[in-house]
Amino acid sequence: MAKTWLITGSSRGFGWVLAKAVLEDGDNVVATARRPEQLDDLVRQYGARVRTCALDVTDAAAARAAVELAVEAFGSLDVVVNNAGYAIYAAIEDMPDDVFRAQIETNLFGLVNVTKAALPVLRKQRAGHFIQFSSIGGRVGGTPGLSAYQAAKFAVEGFSEVLNNEVKPLGIKVTIVEPSAFRTDWATRTMPVSEDYERSVGAMIRSR
Repeated sequence: MAKTWLITGSSRGFGWVLAKAVLEDGDNVVATARRPEQLDDLVRQYGARVRTCALDVTDAAAARAAVELAVEAFGSLDVVVNNAGYAIYAAIEDMPDDVFRAQIETNLFGLVNVTKAALPVLRKQRAGHFIQFSSIGGRVGGTPGLSAYQAAKFAVEGFSEVLNNEVKPLGIKVTIVEPSAFRTDWATRTMPVSEDYERSVGAMIRSR
């Protein structure tokens, strides 16, 4: 029987590749993106087995709507992939507070929003699987310029480990994915680097 997947951040990178692989395997997908028109190619290629919707993961109501779409369209929700995220390179001192907080909002609280939206459905089913995209930087950390991103990913790992222990008795699985360096555009933005941070943050940016 075909499974139903909800994948955040489906318009590029891991989300796009995973959505296509799942659809090729015969499963159903609710693919989400901030700009759902970027997912039109999936609809043209896979038809009724894919639904698309606009989702800013920092919007808890929108996360609930995406989960409702999956259940209404396909009757169940089997796999939730929390993939949406981004990073901006900057030294801690150089990064404005709002830029730092925005990364935490998307990379941590966005994942929390989608997870909490899906939990009632998976709990009722007594089955399901959360796939939480973290990063190798969420386990070892220390990369100059990625303070906000890696702080969020460390938190994602702690949150997901607790989640696993809470939902395992309910038949729900939790998997943490920790990619290393891949050629995706998750960190295409940088901020000006102060002279004193050129040897650490500047060198890291130039080495990408």
